[in-house]
Amino acid sequence: MLAGGTGSRLDPLTRITNKHLLPIYDRPMVLWALEALVEAGVRELMLVTGGTHAGEFPRLLGNGHEWGIERLFYAYQERPGGIAEALGLAEQFVAGDPVVVMLADNVFEAPITPMVKNFEAQGGGARVLLAELQDPGHLRHLGVPRFDDGQIVEIVEKPAEPPSGHAVTGLYCYDAEVWTVICELEPSGRGELEISDVNNWYVQRGTMQFDETEGFWGDAGESIEAYYAVNEWVRRNHAG
Repeated sequence: MLAGGTGSRLDPLTRITNKHLLPIYDRPMVLWALEALVEAGVRELMLVTGGTHAGEFPRLLGNGHEWGIERLFYAYQERPGGIAEALGLAEQFVAGDPVVVMLADNVFEAPITPMVKNFEAQGGGARVLLAELQDPGHLRHLGVPRFDDGQIVEIVEKPAEPPSGHAVTGLYCYDAEVWTVICELEPSGRGELEISDVNNWYVQRGTMQFDETEGFWGDAGESIEAYYAVNEWVRRNHAG
């Protein structure tokens, strides 16, 4: 579970804490992701974080047993180097097993269990969870898949003209090849290792599959407006 970054898009709220510890309705943001993973059967978890508030996560989560986790480890990302770099810190923890990766600012209405089970049955490669969005303006700020004959043939990051009405959410599954991919990545123009480059590596080899989530999906770390929109949706629907 990835809970790093500077949280600059939620400034000034993040001047006093990590964005993933901000409240979503009745609990810290990170717990929505953690509970979704536990519900899907993930019992061994590494939380990757960074910044000046990293020590607050062990205070909240402890050894994870209270939340249904059997083994909980922590890793520290020394600088904001991108999602793929943060994932790279979990290599020794994963130890060659398949891995489920979730960004801790994502909130899903539907369980993520079907995607995790589908990936287990897939037997290798990678899998992403998509969400259908109605607003093209929103899609321009996200990773958007291009389809051909029902398969993803490219994931375009922040497209000026979105090639579909779907967005790649912050939930990914990878086989052990992901560590080789990350080691070979070059930083993007913003100096980070991009998860879209990892995903497109699998796309180009024909080993990327996908599921589509049903119901609400929100990225509470995308902006102040998105943060409050997720809060309001959860409050109205009494999620959890």
